Amino acid sequence: MFWVLFLLLAWAGVLLAGVRLLRATTEAAGSAESFAIEHRLSLYEAAYLAGGPDRVAVVTLLSMARGRRLLLAHTGWATVVDPVGRDPHERALLAAFDPQGQSPVRELRAAAAAHGAVRELADRLGSAGLTVPEAVRGDLVEGLRAVRRATWLVLAMAAASLAAAPSDRGTTVTVLWWFSLPLLLTLSCQAVARFEGHRNSPWASPSGRRLLLELLRDAGADGTPDPLTAVAVHGVRAVTDPELRAALA
Repeated sequence: MFWVLFLLLAWAGVLLAGVRLLRATTEAAGSAESFAIEHRLSLYEAAYLAGGPDRVAVVTLLSMARGRRLLLAHTGWATVVDPVGRDPHERALLAAFDPQGQSPVRELRAAAAAHGAVRELADRLGSAGLTVPEAVRGDLVEGLRAVRRATWLVLAMAAASLAAAPSDRGTTVTVLWWFSLPLLLTLSCQAVARFEGHRNSPWASPSGRRLLLELLRDAGADGTPDPLTAVAVHGVRAVTDPELRAALA
């Protein structure tokens, strides 16, 4: 019965990781109250709440390409057509181009996402209670990492138990059955976290997610949101033009 000690170690790791993830999730859910119910999101605000700084950069690129002020090639390069930015995000993007007016889209996205204009946008949304605080997002990430580490701990303890236990079939089945319980718990936590991560933005607070839903409900006359709004909320997968999608990828 020496393998029971390994089982207890596995359960201890799983429970600690689960408590950490649960605490982080609870903090994220209650991190902000509803301060801005009457606020109507701009395109950049919606992009940040749905996908963070990189989504803002993507929307800026597509907005300028849609206005024929940028050319986006399927090869992954962008070319400046109109070098005059109409807002801080466009000016940040144009400043990231090389002197010849051509740059890889990947580099432009990274530069625009890290620009101070996006940080100012994030500060405004945070002051309105529409974003999850950065510290809470970090706790969520660490909580998920702890659960993944607990999964590997369970597998390692199961292997050690099988090595230490008698090699008869009955004992092996018993060991595997008992270790399947903590393993199932860690895998379930990861599956739920992945599902929630796809369904809900990790950037938006409950108030922010509510405004995103309202933005989608305010669709056009045909019930279809504006293409840029769809990209702001759903990301690159909402781009219908295959060449534009290739350029952004």
